[in-house]
Amino acid sequence: MGVLKEFRDFAVKGNVIDLAVGVIIGGAFGKIVDSLVNDIVMPLISTLFGGHIDFSNLFIVLGQVPEGVPRTFDALKKAGVPLFAYGNFITISINFILLAFVIFQMVKVVNKVRVMDAPPPPPTPEDIVLLREIRDSLKK
Repeated sequence: MGVLKEFRDFAVKGNVIDLAVGVIIGGAFGKIVDSLVNDIVMPLISTLFGGHIDFSNLFIVLGQVPEGVPRTFDALKKAGVPLFAYGNFITISINFILLAFVIFQMVKVVNKVRVMDAPPPPPTPEDIVLLREIRDSLKK
């Protein structure tokens, strides 16, 4: 019974619940950033590079391609051909950079709101003020 009580106390601590909520929201937020990268940023980047470049289909074939298999990423992957898929790495790297930037901006905003909402510090007690005055006068 002691282990169950200890686990219950651990599971209902505020930090564990906050972490769980953060992970769930982070997963959903990751999907939003994936869509931002795949549907908005990557088409803009491919247009800047002169056309319809799809980074996820940039790869180098490392093995033998069986007869009749088209040279597309999906078909080669399904056929089990080893591929050096550097385009997918580029896409995921851009996704990570955007996600890190957005999270950085969110943390910055939250920190500003916390500072604005923080209660003012309590006034210095009168005895401390008097002691400081005495100290300052003794220094003179």
